[in-house]
Amino acid sequence: MHPLSHGRGSVSAHCSRILLLSGLLALAFLIQGFETALAHAVAEGDKGYIQEITGVNLLPFVYLGAKHMVTGYDHILFLFGVIFFLYRMKHIAIYVSLFAIGHSTTMLLGVYFNVGINSYIIDAIIGLSVVYKALDNLGAFQRWFGFQPDTKAATLVFGFFHGFGLSSKIIDYNISPDGLVPNLLAFNVGVEIGQLVALAMILIVMGFWRRTPSFFKHAYTANVVMMSAGFVLIGYQLTGLAVS
Repeated sequence: MHPLSHGRGSVSAHCSRILLLSGLLALAFLIQGFETALAHAVAEGDKGYIQEITGVNLLPFVYLGAKHMVTGYDHILFLFGVIFFLYRMKHIAIYVSLFAIGHSTTMLLGVYFNVGINSYIIDAIIGLSVVYKALDNLGAFQRWFGFQPDTKAATLVFGFFHGFGLSSKIIDYNISPDGLVPNLLAFNVGVEIGQLVALAMILIVMGFWRRTPSFFKHAYTANVVMMSAGFVLIGYQLTGLAVS
């Protein structure tokens, strides 16, 4: 049972209104940020630098990996949702490790074998992962379908999709094949460093927040907002796909 499913007899009634509100928020953001939705590209400064260098360049790729994870709001949102109701470091380590295994595997294999997935589609799926995790935290699957998905398996599977999102960004860099494997490993190390930094910041904030008496009341709202953000991400990417 999810913590938010206790004492929430009206959750089912709220869910329809939540989905409607989320859709309206997504539409509002789409209209307001239409141009931003189409700006689907690697940072030009980083891209230009990487395209100019050849050979093994470990530190630049570590930096790029860390930067992508720390500034990757879609990855951060999913990670935030995953650990939202995890209190013991053992459990946090298990879920974060599953996520890391998932995205590391598909990132490395995707780039090495040059297996690309349309960036708009994969980023829309990443947005879906945020929606899924928010619904899971809200206990919606239990209320709607009477069962609880395997959260560990879901974290690993969505980790695979997040990895394909990372690999699509690296393929966009069009990096030199000279030193490809060491540079990819360095990028992955950077991603894990960035993930640990983001996780540390999240845990610090959550640690203070969980001590407040209104945590569960605000936790419900926070997951609704996170779900809305996931719908916005999906809408952005599907809009970009439609007009690209």
